[in-house]
Amino acid sequence: MQTLRNIFLIGPMGSGKTAVGKCLAGLSGLLYVDSDDEIVNRTGAEIPLIFEKEGETGFRERECGVIADLTAQDGVVLSTGGGAILSPKNRAVLSARGVVVYLETSVAQQASRIRSGQGRPLLTGGDPMQRLTELMAHRGPLYAEIAHLTVQTDRRRVRSVAEQIMRELITTNRILKV
Repeated sequence: MQTLRNIFLIGPMGSGKTAVGKCLAGLSGLLYVDSDDEIVNRTGAEIPLIFEKEGETGFRERECGVIADLTAQDGVVLSTGGGAILSPKNRAVLSARGVVVYLETSVAQQASRIRSGQGRPLLTGGDPMQRLTELMAHRGPLYAEIAHLTVQTDRRRVRSVAEQIMRELITTNRILKV
C-alpha cells in the first residue's frame, strides 16, 4: 500500500492552517506538525518573546531551520507560519518536498478569526485591518507562487476544507489515498 508523502499548508494568519492541518492529518493518517509549535518546543520560548528578543529577523532564521528539518520528514501534514514564505529557501524546500496547499482567505475573515491579535507579534500596535491588508499585499503573490493547490476558506467549516483538499489531491493524482 502506498502512503502519502507530505502536505504543506501555507496562508495568512487566520486562514485555518492549524485547524485544517489537524483535520487533514486525521483524514489522511499522516502526522500533524506545526512549524511555530516546533520553534516554541526547541527554544522553550513563546513566539512573541522571540520577536521581542531577536526581532523578526531572528525569528525567521529559526523558522528556516525548523522548516528545513520538518520538510525533510516523510508523511507529514505541516502547518507553516504565515510569513514562512518570505524566505526563498523556505519556498524552495516546501515546493520540492511535498504538495503545497494555499489556504486563501479574505482580510475581513482573517480579522474575524484572529480578533484581538493577541500572541501575534506582527499585529501589535496600530490598526489590525490595515496591517493585515499590508501583509496580504506583500505575501499573497508569494503564497500563489508556490501553491500546487489553492483552497478558499472564508465562511467554511474545517472538515469541509480538509475533505476538499483530500478530494482534489486524489483526483489530480498529486497524492495517493492511504
